[in-house]
Amino acid sequence: MIDVWWLLILKVVGIFAFLVLVTLFTIWFERRVVGRMQHRPGPNRVGPFGLLQSLADGLKLAFKEDILPRGVDRWVFVLAPVISTTAAFTGFAVIPFGPEVSIFGEQTSLQLAEVPVGVLVVLAASAMGVYGVVLAGWSSGSTYPLLGGMRSAAQMISYEIGMGLSIVAVFMAASTLSTREIVAAQADGTPYQLLGMDVQLPSWYVLLLFPSFLIFMISIVGETNRAPFDLAEAESELVGGFHTEYSSLKFALFFLAEYVAMVVMSGLAVTMFLGGWHAPWPLSLWGEANTGWWPFLWFTLKVMGFLFMFVWLRGTLPRLRYDQFMHLGWKVLVPASLVWIIAISGIRSAARDEGDRALWLTVLGLVFIAALLGYLWPRRRPVPPATADSGAGGFPVPPLDLVVPPNPRAKRLAATRAGTGPASGSGEGADDEKEV
Repeated sequence: MIDVWWLLILKVVGIFAFLVLVTLFTIWFERRVVGRMQHRPGPNRVGPFGLLQSLADGLKLAFKEDILPRGVDRWVFVLAPVISTTAAFTGFAVIPFGPEVSIFGEQTSLQLAEVPVGVLVVLAASAMGVYGVVLAGWSSGSTYPLLGGMRSAAQMISYEIGMGLSIVAVFMAASTLSTREIVAAQADGTPYQLLGMDVQLPSWYVLLLFPSFLIFMISIVGETNRAPFDLAEAESELVGGFHTEYSSLKFALFFLAEYVAMVVMSGLAVTMFLGGWHAPWPLSLWGEANTGWWPFLWFTLKVMGFLFMFVWLRGTLPRLRYDQFMHLGWKVLVPASLVWIIAISGIRSAARDEGDRALWLTVLGLVFIAALLGYLWPRRRPVPPATADSGAGGFPVPPLDLVVPPNPRAKRLAATRAGTGPASGSGEGADDEKEV
């Protein structure tokens, strides 16, 4: 279906407005939720319940002085935040957020563009955001932004690999890379022949492919530079990261790109694993739940649930060390994804019936999760017995049974007070008393 030109423009404006409004709401929501977690109110002055605080902060950033430091590459410095923001907005163009509806008498689907490889478009747009971060760090002409940009490039590339491998299982299950067809493949109430009985199993991939969902969720947190993986802007080491030298509207664009990327990745997670715009059970029992504009509401609520997860992680988990972060990406998530893909391929080859496949995928997913948690579970390392170290082969340390001798001056002072030492008014005892 090809939309008329004015309908395409209306969709572009609508998606832009939706992402900006959700960003403003998410910033307020994050500050309120983290405030409640830390036993403080959060923003509650500007507007009802502080809802206009994000808008006020955005206006403040727009009207602040725009500082251009000496030694920067001017054009790259200005272009970097534009690249990040444009790439973040582009990813939402192929995500469906509703079925076909009527807009001013024209039948159209609630999706800007439908392409056969829609998921790859989202991944490509997300990868393009790395260029903005790296160019921002390089063009700033400062050491700390450059280190932040290099960190961000390394972690985004690392976690893009894990994220891409995690959704291969979805491609295998849906037999398509189209976002619209992936949503259609997760329609509720699909009949299966399970062990000789006619049953209806939920076909959301979060249930059948839960290990892929778990790996995908960890990967998108690292992909969007969110806590506890916000190592590209770790204040304790890099002052402010790749956007240290930015101010005013250019800094606001980086801020906007981060939150829009969160919304896009949340929308992709909903599309890939939570049935897209389909209503959850028991709302799906209502005949009108998946018609008209209601699916847009279900899609928005699911996205809000994922955004709450981002906020929850920020308010509860401490920041990882960089070596721990890269170890998790390369030595845990990537190998786990490869093993899971091989297991799914074996099940699809061995089990021809859809019901048997669903059963085996569920059982294998539980085993996979148990093994992964067992690997990640913190182990208590045995403490070796303490031995005296004389300094050979290491740094000299005092013995553990060291006893500090008493202060001789305190002993003489005690003797003076008892009347067995020198006179209390003069001599060494008086000096000792003054010193004590």
